[in-house]
Amino acid sequence: MSGPSPQGAARTGDNPFLKAVAAISTLAGWISAGMIVVAVFIVCQMIFIRFVLNGSTVWQTEAVIYLMIAATLIGLPYVQRLRGHVNVDLVPLALPLKARKVLCIFTLGLSALIIAVMLFYAYEFWHFAWERGWRSDTVWGVMLWKPYLSLPIGLALLLLQLVADLYAVVAGIEKPFGIEQEGLAARVGDV
Repeated sequence: MSGPSPQGAARTGDNPFLKAVAAISTLAGWISAGMIVVAVFIVCQMIFIRFVLNGSTVWQTEAVIYLMIAATLIGLPYVQRLRGHVNVDLVPLALPLKARKVLCIFTLGLSALIIAVMLFYAYEFWHFAWERGWRSDTVWGVMLWKPYLSLPIGLALLLLQLVADLYAVVAGIEKPFGIEQEGLAARVGDV
């Protein structure tokens, strides 16, 4: 009843817009995975410097934190594309197909609206840090607009994937919530 959709990744059909968004989301997933790998290497380097060479580290902890946050944000559209976000499909399963489609359009639309508002404020926050030349209060003193850039990029990519998902449901390329059955009664009848 809960967990990832049994269908896997979002369907694109022969639609060029959906294929392009799927490619962008997949690229974002690979970039996110690369950031995690780089963060692991930095942690290993930091451990080597601290415990083998008995030296001090300056930038490593902060870099790892920024990389992990950026990997999370930039990886959002890929997880959405794979239907990997947590969901509970008890209500959609209980609904007939038309009501399920309405609920799906409503939830995707509301999700896109919320992410659009978050994107607006994330861009404003990033631009404010860039315009004012904010630096971190650490020895490294990184320009904060650089790590903050992952906020608008990640949210913009997630919004793009949500819009593609909404379009796919409205166009009939994707089933609402990825559920093929007619409803809960069909699932109970299968048991």
